[in-house]
Amino acid sequence: MSTMGKKTVRYNKSGAEKLPNNKPAVYRIQTESGRTNYVGTAKRGRVTERVQEHLADAKIPGSKVKIEQTPSIKEALRREQNIITRTQPKYNNQGK
Repeated sequence: MSTMGKKTVRYNKSGAEKLPNNKPAVYRIQTESGRTNYVGTAKRGRVTERVQEHLADAKIPGSKVKIEQTPSIKEALRREQNIITRTQPKYNNQGK
């Protein structure tokens, strides 16, 4: 398993604009203490857009976004499942 870039930014519009878009990524919306509230994936070119969609929706609270770039969307989806299974985020709809 090869991970690429990792980055953590504030969970706001200017933070989202600092996220790299050049590779697929798995992202986590986290509380100040590091608890994961939501895990998602984004295709190459859509990382900033996906995080901003959550901000606009305003249903998922958080203070930071942590992303992990992956070589492929398939790898991002696999990592997303592993993280959801391990952390049971409050705002992911498990089992749907």
